[in-house]
Amino acid sequence: MPAALAFVIDALLVLVFVLIGRATHAENPLLGALITYWPFLAGLVAGWLVGRAWRRPLSVVRTGLVVWTATVVIGLLLRVLSDQGVQWSFVIVTSVVLGVFLLGWRAVASLVRSRRAARP
Repeated sequence: MPAALAFVIDALLVLVFVLIGRATHAENPLLGALITYWPFLAGLVAGWLVGRAWRRPLSVVRTGLVVWTATVVIGLLLRVLSDQGVQWSFVIVTSVVLGVFLLGWRAVASLVRSRRAARP
């Protein structure tokens, strides 16, 4: 899988996380989503750079863990620094959902890839 496609999948999954969370707020949906999205997108980009994710974009351990951790930690720190507020429940939900999303798709893709390779 091309690294660019893997990055787009990651970015879209982070956006899905944001949109699901923002669906319950009665504010401007587009502006609210962008305000919530940018810190996590910045964390995702940092994770891709630090983890050199383009080398092994499907690796759950070498890439996925770095990307997930950076997305959550940097995203939450940027939210705090930009006065967006961070509750403990949000930290837990963010960590779990982004973990399932960013690690989960890689695990499924790796499983499919290995099963295809195992076919005679």
